[in-house]
Amino acid sequence: MGFELIQLVVNAGIATLHLNRPEKRNAMSDEMRSELIEALEKIALDKTIRALVVTGNGKAFCAGGDISGMEQRMKAPTGEIAFNGWHRQQRVHHAISLLHTMPKPTIAAVNGSASGLGADTALACDFIIASAAANFTWSYINRGIIPDGGGMYFLPRRVGLTKAKELIFSGKKVDLEEATQIGIVDRVSSAESLLADAQSWAIELSKGSATALALSKTILNQTFETGATQVFAQGSQAQGICYTSTEHREAVFTFLEKSSAAKNKSGG
Repeated sequence: MGFELIQLVVNAGIATLHLNRPEKRNAMSDEMRSELIEALEKIALDKTIRALVVTGNGKAFCAGGDISGMEQRMKAPTGEIAFNGWHRQQRVHHAISLLHTMPKPTIAAVNGSASGLGADTALACDFIIASAAANFTWSYINRGIIPDGGGMYFLPRRVGLTKAKELIFSGKKVDLEEATQIGIVDRVSSAESLLADAQSWAIELSKGSATALALSKTILNQTFETGATQVFAQGSQAQGICYTSTEHREAVFTFLEKSSAAKNKSGG
């Protein structure tokens, strides 16, 4: 589709989004972020797309924020730095929020280093599959800043609060073995089959009712912040919607037809 700094390919209902600045290790520039936002908005609205895989072109998944962009922001007049930074944060959070709340399954296929914002982008997906070349680092501390791509929200939910503090405070690199042990990575694949395995997993995850998937994901994303009563209430509302969906009606009628045919065949 019509992008330069990302590549978007849709095949058999699975969208594969490639971060496409390999010469910069897919560091996230403002221009790339704008393209990413546009692509994610399109994917969310396209009912023919059932799942999304995010990966990086070249040797890295994403090296984080573009250092040249940071340099440009530091050159702004002193009285404008804070507001410019605030405005940029709104765009960062919008992109990450679109990925996190995507109403269909999302998988990060981490093919190399995922650093800073790149590591946060992977965490914003529902699942992470990685090759032996993958590693993760929340390296913000090395730039004198804090995780601004959702890492302080997502990472404790993956690895626990104490481990998240260790990784964020130290900025240490986490290799594939440790990432798998502590719960950052869900599946491991070879470099050669990483993308194909991610796409196959995406097909597996998205076979069910798109309506039920979207509603389930929306509620599950909130379960650590809401009480049981509220989760039950949201579930009741979501189930009411599911009852009226085409997928539910077709599934019930198909089951009843098969059941009836089985009875007739057995003479029951």
